[in-house]
Amino acid sequence: MTTGRGLAVTTHLGKWRAILAAACLLAGGGAGAEQKKGDRELGEYLSSQCTTCHQLSGKASGGIPPIVGWPEDQFIAIIQSYKEGERDNETMRTISHRFTNEEIEALAAYFGAIPMLKAP
Repeated sequence: MTTGRGLAVTTHLGKWRAILAAACLLAGGGAGAEQKKGDRELGEYLSSQCTTCHQLSGKASGGIPPIVGWPEDQFIAIIQSYKEGERDNETMRTISHRFTNEEIEALAAYFGAIPMLKAP
């Protein structure tokens, strides 16, 4: 048998659960919010593997494209395509195999945060 008091406690707990759930969504950015994938500091640490050929200035050099300012998902997809052999470039294939998925995400976060230079 439920008393009026038991119902009040249940309702009170339900409100707190709803508040807690809302707080968790806000803290996590919500289900639809864009989540950053990689650790930018790790990406900066690893970036020398890329900047040996690719310019941090965002300029293309000797047929080597810029990699700064790319959306993270695009960067990850391209590096993965070299790693999986879908793109044909022996240098990129070799380098991409050196990186874990976490490291590729970190590089994507780092290079994606560097603004592309605008053409003069």
